[in-house]
Amino acid sequence: QVQLVESGGGLVQTGGSLRLSCAASGRTFSTYAMGWFRQAPGREREFVAGISRSGGTTYYADSAKGRLTISRDNAKNTVFLQMNSLKPEDTAVYYCAAKSDGGFYNHNSASWDYWGQGTQVTVSS
Repeated sequence: QVQLVESGGGLVQTGGSLRLSCAASGRTFSTYAMGWFRQAPGREREFVAGISRSGGTTYYADSAKGRLTISRDNAKNTVFLQMNSLKPEDTAVYYCAAKSDGGFYNHNSASWDYWGQGTQVTVSS
């Protein structure tokens, strides 16, 4: 089992940047694929980005390509989401998630095993 704690959210102006972090407990972090999802008010939780166990392969939703970058540091049990050129439509609660079967490209939130509590990102226009 793994516990996830996100941090780094906040209020930023359009065009600004934020770096989200997700710290994982346990000594098996490197055995999990990791991902970031987001959920805006009144909308379903949507996949943003995923990263393989080793960190060697990443996968992005179309809305994230070119602006958001997922990375991980297995030595520090942490996954990151660097967000640049932020837009008001990026406003949401951002969640990190862990997946034991390695399917880091899976958009289906129900297939992910563990979740953090979320961190709010608000982009003002």
